[in-house]
Amino acid sequence: MGQQYNKVLKRKRRKEYLRRKKALSNSTVALKKSKPAKKAAAKKEAAPAKKAAKKTAAKKTAAKKAPAKKAAKKAPAKKAAKKTED
Repeated sequence: MGQQYNKVLKRKRRKEYLRRKKALSNSTVALKKSKPAKKAAAKKEAAPAKKAAKKTAAKKTAAKKAPAKKAAKKAPAKKAAKKTED
């Protein structure tokens, strides 16, 4: 009689295990589906900030290049003037 009782307990434990496993898999599937949506939303929010940062960086480099170009234009004129003086 004890052997049959053990079989019943074993089946009951197995059913509980499968029930828990199924519940766990359902919850992780729901989490997996929601995570990419959150990441996509975060990327969308970060995109305008990145674009703004690129624009400001471009303005800074343009501002740095502009005086250098003016100086380059002025420098040859000064050198030419010095050559005519000699």
